Amino acid sequence: MTTTDIELDMIGQHCPMPLLKAKQALASMQRGQVLHVAATDPGSVRDFAAYCQLSGHELLSSELVDGIYYHRIKKTS
Repeated sequence: MTTTDIELDMIGQHCPMPLLKAKQALASMQRGQVLHVAATDPGSVRDFAAYCQLSGHELLSSELVDGIYYHRIKKTS
């Protein structure tokens, strides 16, 4: 499994905050680093998939565990 470089806790935050904070975090990261986001907003699944497709970052995984969505994004650009 890929190591996580930055963790972002967005539990309890609603759209668009999880995506906005993730974009800010990715902007400060180096290419190849991995961001792990925990969110409770169900829209985050769609938001992160679309954002990664448009931005070129790699969505390593998105999973739901006990009501929390966990997203792992690798910075590729």
